[in-house]
Amino acid sequence: MKILFLRHGLTAGNLERRYIGTTDEPLCSKGFIQLGTLSCPRCDVVVSSPMKRCIQTAELIFPGQDIVAESNLRECDFGDFEGKNYIELSGNSDYQKWIDSGGKLPFPNGESLSGFKERCTSVFENTVRKYQNTSSVAFVVHGGTIMSILEKYAVPHRDYYDWHCENGHGYCCEWNGSELHITEKI
Repeated sequence: MKILFLRHGLTAGNLERRYIGTTDEPLCSKGFIQLGTLSCPRCDVVVSSPMKRCIQTAELIFPGQDIVAESNLRECDFGDFEGKNYIELSGNSDYQKWIDSGGKLPFPNGESLSGFKERCTSVFENTVRKYQNTSSVAFVVHGGTIMSILEKYAVPHRDYYDWHCENGHGYCCEWNGSELHITEKI
Protein backbone atom coordinates (compact mmCIF):
# COMPACT_ATOMS: atom_id res chain seq x y z
CA MET A 1 0.00 0.00 0.00
CA LYS A 2 1.24 3.49 -0.81
CA ILE A 3 1.06 5.88 2.14
CA LEU A 4 1.43 9.64 1.91
CA PHE A 5 2.09 11.69 5.04
CA LEU A 6 1.58 15.40 4.53
CA ARG A 7 1.99 18.06 7.20
CA HIS A 8 -0.61 20.83 7.02
CA GLY A 9 0.27 24.18 5.46
CA LEU A 10 1.47 27.22 7.36
CA THR A 11 -0.59 28.96 10.03
CA ALA A 12 0.02 32.29 11.76
CA GLY A 13 1.21 30.39 14.83
CA ASN A 14 3.70 28.40 12.76
CA LEU A 15 5.14 31.62 11.34
CA GLU A 16 5.64 32.90 14.89
CA ARG A 17 7.16 29.55 16.01
CA ARG A 18 4.39 29.00 18.57
CA TYR A 19 3.38 25.68 20.11
CA ILE A 20 0.08 25.17 18.33
CA GLY A 21 -1.53 21.87 19.28
CA THR A 22 -5.10 22.15 20.55
CA THR A 23 -5.67 25.62 19.09
CA ASP A 24 -7.89 25.13 16.04
CA GLU A 25 -6.01 27.58 13.87
CA PRO A 26 -6.74 27.90 10.11
CA LEU A 27 -4.16 28.24 7.38
CA CYS A 28 -2.78 31.74 6.90
CA SER A 29 -2.48 33.40 3.48
CA LYS A 30 1.13 32.18 3.14
CA GLY A 31 -0.12 28.67 3.85
CA PHE A 32 -2.64 28.83 1.01
CA ILE A 33 0.03 30.20 -1.36
CA GLN A 34 2.55 27.56 -0.28
CA LEU A 35 0.10 24.71 -0.88
CA GLY A 36 -0.89 26.10 -4.27
CA THR A 37 2.48 25.03 -5.64
CA LEU A 38 2.45 21.56 -4.06
CA SER A 39 1.98 18.49 -6.20
CA CYS A 40 1.05 15.22 -4.48
CA PRO A 41 0.07 11.86 -5.92
CA ARG A 42 -3.64 11.09 -5.94
CA CYS A 43 -4.71 8.72 -3.15
CA ASP A 44 -7.73 6.44 -2.86
CA VAL A 45 -8.47 7.48 0.73
CA VAL A 46 -7.71 10.80 2.45
CA VAL A 47 -7.54 10.74 6.24
CA SER A 48 -7.06 13.96 8.18
CA SER A 49 -6.80 15.40 11.64
CA PRO A 50 -10.06 17.24 12.36
CA MET A 51 -8.21 20.54 12.94
CA LYS A 52 -9.04 23.35 10.46
CA ARG A 53 -5.46 23.62 9.22
CA CYS A 54 -5.43 19.94 8.22
CA ILE A 55 -8.93 19.87 6.71
CA GLN A 56 -8.13 23.00 4.65
CA THR A 57 -4.87 21.43 3.47
CA ALA A 58 -6.62 18.20 2.50
CA GLU A 59 -9.33 20.10 0.60
CA LEU A 60 -6.70 22.05 -1.36
CA ILE A 61 -4.49 19.07 -2.21
CA PHE A 62 -7.27 16.54 -2.83
CA PRO A 63 -10.17 18.63 -4.21
CA GLY A 64 -13.50 16.85 -4.50
CA GLN A 65 -12.40 13.83 -2.48
CA ASP A 66 -14.10 12.71 0.69
CA ILE A 67 -12.01 13.42 3.77
CA VAL A 68 -12.14 11.05 6.74
CA ALA A 69 -11.52 13.11 9.90
CA GLU A 70 -9.89 11.13 12.71
CA SER A 71 -9.94 12.97 16.04
CA ASN A 72 -7.01 11.02 17.47
CA LEU A 73 -4.70 12.24 14.70
CA ARG A 74 -4.77 15.75 16.18
CA GLU A 75 -1.54 17.36 17.37
CA CYS A 76 -0.15 16.95 20.87
CA ASP A 77 -1.73 18.91 23.72
CA PHE A 78 1.07 21.30 24.69
CA GLY A 79 -0.67 22.26 27.94
CA ASP A 80 0.81 25.38 29.53
CA PHE A 81 3.05 25.96 26.50
CA GLU A 82 0.10 26.18 24.08
CA GLY A 83 0.12 29.34 21.98
CA LYS A 84 3.52 30.46 23.24
CA ASN A 85 6.91 30.50 21.54
CA TYR A 86 10.35 29.84 22.95
CA ILE A 87 10.97 33.56 23.55
CA GLU A 88 7.83 33.88 25.69
CA LEU A 89 8.77 30.69 27.54
CA SER A 90 12.39 31.64 28.24
CA GLY A 91 12.85 31.92 31.97
CA ASN A 92 9.96 29.51 32.63
CA SER A 93 11.38 26.75 34.87
CA ASP A 94 8.93 24.13 33.55
CA TYR A 95 9.96 24.93 30.01
CA GLN A 96 13.64 24.68 30.91
CA LYS A 97 13.03 21.27 32.53
CA TRP A 98 11.22 20.12 29.39
CA ILE A 99 14.09 21.35 27.17
CA ASP A 100 16.69 19.71 29.45
CA SER A 101 14.80 16.40 29.15
CA GLY A 102 15.23 16.46 25.38
CA GLY A 103 11.48 17.00 25.00
CA LYS A 104 10.65 13.76 26.83
CA LEU A 105 8.88 15.13 29.91
CA PRO A 106 5.09 15.51 29.72
CA PHE A 107 3.89 19.01 28.90
CA PRO A 108 2.72 20.71 32.12
CA ASN A 109 -1.10 20.33 32.17
CA GLY A 110 -0.83 18.74 28.73
CA GLU A 111 -0.04 15.41 27.13
CA SER A 112 2.91 13.09 27.61
CA LEU A 113 5.02 12.31 24.57
CA SER A 114 4.54 8.57 25.10
CA GLY A 115 0.75 8.94 25.30
CA PHE A 116 0.72 11.12 22.19
CA LYS A 117 2.83 8.63 20.22
CA GLU A 118 0.61 5.73 21.28
CA ARG A 119 -2.52 7.64 20.25
CA CYS A 120 -1.11 8.41 16.79
CA THR A 121 0.31 4.96 16.05
CA SER A 122 -2.89 3.26 17.19
CA VAL A 123 -4.98 5.31 14.72
CA PHE A 124 -2.46 4.60 11.96
CA GLU A 125 -2.66 0.84 12.63
CA ASN A 126 -6.47 0.88 12.65
CA THR A 127 -6.61 2.97 9.48
CA VAL A 128 -4.29 0.78 7.39
CA ARG A 129 -6.18 -2.29 8.61
CA LYS A 130 -9.52 -0.70 7.68
CA TYR A 131 -8.33 0.25 4.19
CA GLN A 132 -6.10 -2.75 3.55
CA ASN A 133 -7.82 -3.44 0.22
CA THR A 134 -7.06 -0.01 -1.21
CA SER A 135 -3.83 0.86 -2.96
CA SER A 136 -3.14 4.26 -1.36
CA VAL A 137 -3.97 6.34 1.72
CA ALA A 138 -3.03 9.96 2.40
CA PHE A 139 -2.67 11.22 5.97
CA VAL A 140 -2.98 15.01 6.19
CA VAL A 141 -1.86 15.66 9.72
CA HIS A 142 0.54 17.47 12.05
CA GLY A 143 4.31 17.29 12.28
CA GLY A 144 4.25 15.44 15.60
CA THR A 145 1.77 12.91 14.25
CA ILE A 146 4.03 12.11 11.29
CA MET A 147 7.08 11.90 13.57
CA SER A 148 5.29 9.46 15.91
CA ILE A 149 4.26 7.08 13.14
CA LEU A 150 7.57 7.14 11.29
CA GLU A 151 9.60 6.64 14.46
CA LYS A 152 7.72 3.39 15.11
CA TYR A 153 7.40 1.98 11.58
CA ALA A 154 9.94 3.51 9.19
CA VAL A 155 13.04 1.59 8.18
CA PRO A 156 15.77 2.28 8.70
CA HIS A 157 14.81 3.38 12.20
CA ARG A 158 15.30 7.00 13.20
CA ASP A 159 14.33 8.78 16.40
CA TYR A 160 11.20 10.89 16.78
CA TYR A 161 12.78 14.33 16.28
CA ASP A 162 14.78 13.08 13.27
CA TRP A 163 11.50 12.81 11.30
CA HIS A 164 10.63 16.51 11.57
CA CYS A 165 9.30 18.00 8.34
CA GLU A 166 8.29 21.54 7.48
CA ASN A 167 4.72 22.70 6.86
CA GLY A 168 3.38 21.58 3.49
CA HIS A 169 5.92 18.77 3.25
CA GLY A 170 5.99 15.10 4.10
CA TYR A 171 6.87 11.63 2.92
CA CYS A 172 5.68 9.09 0.36
CA CYS A 173 6.04 5.55 1.68
CA GLU A 174 5.36 1.92 0.88
CA TRP A 175 3.63 -0.03 3.65
CA ASN A 176 4.25 -3.77 3.67
CA GLY A 177 2.02 -4.55 6.63
CA SER A 178 4.67 -4.01 9.28
CA GLU A 179 7.15 -1.42 7.98
CA LEU A 180 7.15 1.88 6.12
CA HIS A 181 9.78 2.33 3.45
CA ILE A 182 10.30 5.97 2.43
CA THR A 183 10.19 6.33 -1.36
CA GLU A 184 10.20 10.11 -1.63
CA LYS A 185 10.41 13.21 0.53
CA ILE A 186 7.90 15.86 -0.48
